Amino acid sequence: MNQTVARVDGREVWLTNLDKVFWPEGLTKAHLVKYYLDVAPILIPHLRNRLLVMKRYPDGIGGDSFYQKECPEYAPDWIETYPVPHSEKKVVNYIVCNDAATLAWLANQACIEVHAWLSVLDDVDCPDIAVMDLDPAEGSGMGDVVEIALLCRRALDEFGLVPFVKTSGASGLHLFVPIFGEYPFPVVTAAMQYIADLIASVHPRKATVERAVARRRGKVYLDYLQNGRGKTMAFQYSLRPLPGAPVSTPLLWEEVEKKQVNPASFNIRTIFRRLDKYGDILADMSGQRRSLGRLVAAAGAGRAGERGRNPRLKLGLPVNPEV
Repeated sequence: MNQTVARVDGREVWLTNLDKVFWPEGLTKAHLVKYYLDVAPILIPHLRNRLLVMKRYPDGIGGDSFYQKECPEYAPDWIETYPVPHSEKKVVNYIVCNDAATLAWLANQACIEVHAWLSVLDDVDCPDIAVMDLDPAEGSGMGDVVEIALLCRRALDEFGLVPFVKTSGASGLHLFVPIFGEYPFPVVTAAMQYIADLIASVHPRKATVERAVARRRGKVYLDYLQNGRGKTMAFQYSLRPLPGAPVSTPLLWEEVEKKQVNPASFNIRTIFRRLDKYGDILADMSGQRRSLGRLVAAAGAGRAGERGRNPRLKLGLPVNPEV
């Protein structure tokens, strides 16, 4: 096994098999490690004090992959972990990535993707980010995803929330909504379900909350269930295990409005030119936190059959849209 040692932030990080090909274009494990070291100053602030789940691809994207929640026993003693009970008998020691050395070590474990919790260590049971994962099913495309993303933005704005948008790195978009960590995961999930149900009722031909994949054809799936406790999202600037090494990339809403979104164009070779041009579009996300209270109240009222009876009118959305 070929080994080398790198010094990162005063730590020794052992790197192995750097010449192993991870992407069919010839990108290797060395490219993976270098990417995360280069992007660390921008990525680490978004990951700070969040629990990570490792998704490992030991033989690259063409091989088998697996999720790993528990920090392995062989990890260096400087890797920070945090214990989270999952049952009376099971406690998982998650990795917390607050420095570039940890990020480089994760890359050496063949963690192509960076999956993080939506809460921070201050209160792991109350997320400070709500999400909507917009996933186009067969028969729909990015134009449909963009249309649904703009509707979601409009609806969230009505409740005083400030969504940010990024490519998933695959075929969809992610909306990240910074919130105060005041409600537990089930409440946040219910609130985002209210938005998803609303959008699906406004555009039933293009949007769906149907969980059965076979029934989503031609529509965009609004996955509000990603807000559940223990669920993780591929965070901004995460590489994805797809040909071309795409990167989950923050977008300007102006790009979305103009439909200037081509996820494949944001990749390991192009992302730093974009960062040079725009900087970190999500840099101010934490400064835009808002209370989810109004949306939580509306979601509760909707279940009670009160104000939720005609949410289209309440939000100024078309009652009978032409789709």
